[in-house]
Amino acid sequence: MDNKITEFFTYNLLEEVNWFEIINHQMCQYTSKKCIKTRKSQANISIGTCTLSYQNRNIIICPFRLLERKQIFIDCLHLLKGHVPGNELHIIPEVSVPGGSVDYFLVSCNQDRKIIDFVGIELQTLDTTGTVWPERQKLLKLLNIELQDESIENKSFGMNWKMTAKTILIQIHHKIETFEHLNKNLVLVIQDRLLEYLEKEFNISNNTNDATLNDSMHIHSYKLGEIQNKYKLFLDKRLSTDSIGIANTLGLKSEAKIELQHLLKKIEIKISDNTMLSL
Repeated sequence: MDNKITEFFTYNLLEEVNWFEIINHQMCQYTSKKCIKTRKSQANISIGTCTLSYQNRNIIICPFRLLERKQIFIDCLHLLKGHVPGNELHIIPEVSVPGGSVDYFLVSCNQDRKIIDFVGIELQTLDTTGTVWPERQKLLKLLNIELQDESIENKSFGMNWKMTAKTILIQIHHKIETFEHLNKNLVLVIQDRLLEYLEKEFNISNNTNDATLNDSMHIHSYKLGEIQNKYKLFLDKRLSTDSIGIANTLGLKSEAKIELQHLLKKIEIKISDNTMLSL
């Protein structure tokens, strides 16, 4: 049976694991919580699809998949210009700024947990069109897992390249002016497949350069490599630009600013033992 799911509940389909137990618990290894992707008509059932095979290429469709080993945060440490040995490092999720919210803040704090410096980090993976539910049901049958509903819909899925790319560029454009106003860095973390599309369709290469600390906007793209029947993320390319570069890519204009002390208070209120960066 042809199977399009290559990672299911964070496990590679080539791994020898207890699939019955994994599917029963529906846990995500990267968040240590139940997978939040559920079917609208069956909210108690997590879909669990992390990576799909599409046109013979593995495409990450879940942003949490990018949290593997917390490598994406380690790869942003050099952007913490105010960080010094002895400071604590924290990962703060979902902080609102003009234009939306930022997925994560990597924060350096002193011993009193007062913020010394921070970096904003946005995650973006490919959105799908159609539904991956039939592929999930096919996989369960392939794994000899009993189905509640034996019927398998004859529906397919696709990749929403254009909408995903345009949406994230617009969101980044709305937020980067805030970070520039504060003299801080914002990092967009994506898979190399999405970067290839941005370079081809949005000509982003003409508005970016090899990463430099002088730029406020950074793009980190990752490859999904395979080692000993397991998939592993590898940093593939680092680019950087500024608000003008993103605006030129989209041909848009906007202005969004927030005062530093206001943002620091939003972040500091979330800092706790549970947010510390642990490896």
